[in-house]
Amino acid sequence: MEARRGLFLLMIFMMIKGKGEAQLMEIFYSSSSPGVEAIVKQAVSAKFSQKFTTIPATLRLFFHDCFVMGCDASIMVSSPNGDAEKDAPDNLSLAGDGFDTIVKAKEAVEAQCPNAVSCADIMAIVSRDVAVLAGGPSFSVELGRRDGLISQSSLVAGNLPEPHLTLAQLDTIFAKNNLSQIDTIALSGAHTVGFSHCNRFANRLYSFSPSSPVDPSLDPNYAKQLMNACPQNVDPSIALNMDPTTPQIFDNGMFTSDEVLCNDPASKPTVTDFANSPGDFNAAFITTMRKLGRAGVKTGNQGGIRIDCTNLD
Repeated sequence: MEARRGLFLLMIFMMIKGKGEAQLMEIFYSSSSPGVEAIVKQAVSAKFSQKFTTIPATLRLFFHDCFVMGCDASIMVSSPNGDAEKDAPDNLSLAGDGFDTIVKAKEAVEAQCPNAVSCADIMAIVSRDVAVLAGGPSFSVELGRRDGLISQSSLVAGNLPEPHLTLAQLDTIFAKNNLSQIDTIALSGAHTVGFSHCNRFANRLYSFSPSSPVDPSLDPNYAKQLMNACPQNVDPSIALNMDPTTPQIFDNGMFTSDEVLCNDPASKPTVTDFANSPGDFNAAFITTMRKLGRAGVKTGNQGGIRIDCTNLD
């Protein structure tokens, strides 16, 4: 009787999966590729030992992927015509180490579990693993995503938050991905191991307003650090740590520098709580990362499994 019940449930699952409506689940590869997470972890650790920027580069890559076409690894695709998602202006500053980490993890998985695990799932696993390597919280990753079949730069505009957005605008763009204001603040915690390019904040240093070229809301010492690292008219591709105190540790140190979230009365209580309670921040980060990983996912017959994450074929 129990065997029949199990067979019935499996049939129902396959029917749902065939309609592209299967739900993500932590045990998705328990039968087909049971060692996938260990394989990915080893590849990520090897990459991390070579270069620390693996961590912020990969976290940012996952965020940029999920916010445009959903978590489907479409951002990994390379186009000879320069019109893929990664070629959009908002994605040009993404660090190559993030892409390379996914490629290396996928190659390791393919060597042992050929044509079974999507690039999208590998991105989700890698994002968890790099956060843990930086001292962040561990959590179980939901799996079962399929890779997207489209990657176009024209689809990126308007889907990623810009540095100048108000809290209301941030709330709107995050809500499109079923993420709350608390999720917005928790994801900002990724900045604690992040970096930014000079052109993303130069206006706050040199042309904030006619009466005050430097944004008065910036701490004077912090502003001086930024100006030393990013002189006026410097190469915009130069990057620097956004958390000057503990740039290589996953902590809550960056929140005091996020002016929009820190100063708005609607978000300030949560920012203050996270700044004072690492436990609350870690718990919120776990919840948010799992929610982010569900954004626009493709399952069943909605997508495919790319052997080469950079190629749609």
